[in-house]
Amino acid sequence: MKPVIALVGRPNVGKSTLFNRLTRSRDALVADMPGLTRDRHYGEGRVGERPFLVVDTGGFEPVAKEGIMFQMALQTKQAVAEADVVVFLVDGRQGLTPHDKTIVDFLRKANRPVMLVVNKAEGMRYTSVVADFYELGMGDPYVISAAHGDGVTDLVTESLDIAFQQRPADEQELLPEDKGAKIALVGRPNVGKSTLINTLLGEDRVIAFDMPGTTRDSIEIPFERDGKQYTLIDTAGIRRRGKVFEAIEKFSVIKTLQSISEANVVILMLDAQQDISEQDAHIAGFILESGRALVVAVNKWDGLQSDDRDEIKIDLDRKLSFLSFAKMHYISALRAQGIGPLMKSVDQAYAAAMAKLPTPKLTRALEEAVEKQEPKRKGGLRPKMRYAHQGGMNPPIIVIHGNSLDAIAEPYKRYLEKHFRDTFNLVGTPLRIEFRTGKNPFDTREK
Repeated sequence: MKPVIALVGRPNVGKSTLFNRLTRSRDALVADMPGLTRDRHYGEGRVGERPFLVVDTGGFEPVAKEGIMFQMALQTKQAVAEADVVVFLVDGRQGLTPHDKTIVDFLRKANRPVMLVVNKAEGMRYTSVVADFYELGMGDPYVISAAHGDGVTDLVTESLDIAFQQRPADEQELLPEDKGAKIALVGRPNVGKSTLINTLLGEDRVIAFDMPGTTRDSIEIPFERDGKQYTLIDTAGIRRRGKVFEAIEKFSVIKTLQSISEANVVILMLDAQQDISEQDAHIAGFILESGRALVVAVNKWDGLQSDDRDEIKIDLDRKLSFLSFAKMHYISALRAQGIGPLMKSVDQAYAAAMAKLPTPKLTRALEEAVEKQEPKRKGGLRPKMRYAHQGGMNPPIIVIHGNSLDAIAEPYKRYLEKHFRDTFNLVGTPLRIEFRTGKNPFDTREK
């Protein structure tokens, strides 16, 4: 699993600024996620070859007893409990406050690794900006400027080193074991994820109860079907905003997002008897951003009349049009209806995500696409695409080399994507195309 860094502090110390810098302002991940209070966000970051998840929490009031601050405090406490490292942010220009001391008292009891980070330190001497904070007894503070990026890379590198020190020593040894395709079942609470797993297994392996939020953690279950090995991941449901208040609530958005990132294929489960909501689209958006292969399962289909089914299909086409690459199945997990075709699509999506695309075949497909339709000129230049090769799997990445490729418009890129999909039968997986423009040997201008 990717390490988790939680950003904690009182309001206006720069947590969101640091979050945006760590995630490079990837709007699809920065947007509100279902089940979160309005100021709590999740995103992915990377330093070199080391990926991580980062959590931006709202202004922390550990002693809040009611209202929105109480709800935000509960969410922050949950983020702290699940983080590998907590980055406690303070304001170097305001200095130490009683509020900071209250937060430190909570963090000491939380028993998580904590890094004290002094923000907004641009233009200030180290000794003067950190002097007050030694009173907290948390060792030498890290000094950064989230707005300018000063010290941020070193901070993240150090935090990831600490995070990996918390992992079991044998964790890496377990990774190479072949357990087949990893399939994560995600969706809102009570859509039937655990019921589907029990149906696949033929036993009540996980708790399935008619109450939202029964699953409190992500559970991995080895599974064999028709001679093929799989690992099923039952995740906690992602709730709507404002629905996670209880201090004992153990449902975890973090673990669900981790499961999506670690899976080979995601089954997005929807409830046919509820409207397709903005929360469903948010979950689908994160799956797409993560590059995971996807199959959509619309559950509880057996409980609908014919007219209702037609309306649901129209609603799905309209609200989830950006998932046109994914197969959609209408099932009843409880009655085991539609399960065979669903798993066939899972196999197809996995094969597409892990497909090996030889360079000669990719280049030939590129040439065929250009013969059918050339890219438009931009100014006096027409982009020249010379060859293509595979740059990665899960999701497949096709790298195209040539000249003036920055002039290729988005509609032509979508045309190429469709052509490659059709040529190599890449159904059920996102496909990413990257352009790399070679240096012009005749360009003698000084750089």
